[in-house]
Amino acid sequence: MLNIKTFSFNPFAERCSLVWDDRLEAVIVDPGCYDSSEVRALKDFVEEKHLTVKAIWLTHGHFDHVFGVAFFPGVPVYMHPADKALLAMDGSLAEAIGLDAPDTSFMTTDISDGETLSFGETEFKVIATPGHTPGGVCFYDEKDKVLFSGDTLFAGSIGRSDLPLGDYDSLIVSLMETLMGLPGDVTVIPGHGPSTDIATERTHNPFLQPFNEPGQDYL
Repeated sequence: MLNIKTFSFNPFAERCSLVWDDRLEAVIVDPGCYDSSEVRALKDFVEEKHLTVKAIWLTHGHFDHVFGVAFFPGVPVYMHPADKALLAMDGSLAEAIGLDAPDTSFMTTDISDGETLSFGETEFKVIATPGHTPGGVCFYDEKDKVLFSGDTLFAGSIGRSDLPLGDYDSLIVSLMETLMGLPGDVTVIPGHGPSTDIATERTHNPFLQPFNEPGQDYL
């Protein structure tokens, strides 16, 4: 059985997810824990549940999603290589708004669209969704119908594309050609805010409505 515990971390209320199954192997999706108390909250829960953290999966490289990576030395970090340039910018971007620069000296293992990542008895597919960042990805568990959407898709909203290296046209293509084609009952756990599902966003997300008119070409 898939288990998910989410945490709200750092001043941006980034939604970090701890995911594990019955074998007690776990992955951390986007560890945005910013200070010692947030790191402790995550590690205490891992210890309480007797979990073994096998990997860190990054939906993208923005600083609010990677603050906590360095607090888990030795744990493999998986990220799309197109966001390596973004990691190099994270320090200056964070400091520009008065936050401490994250430690981004960690090594990453490249992932690509269509690749399968696994832990315990659970498999997730990597879905490339560039737009919010060049290397943005989502992680999709087809069996359990769960999607970690990072900052690509939110409940009632979509990711920003006005930040460095963002691209609006790519974001819309990622959303409409890839995510909106998933089954409607897939639960979406975004990088900020509440969970939702594909059917709700397909029919009610105001940022996607202009592209849902019958017969319209959104490309």
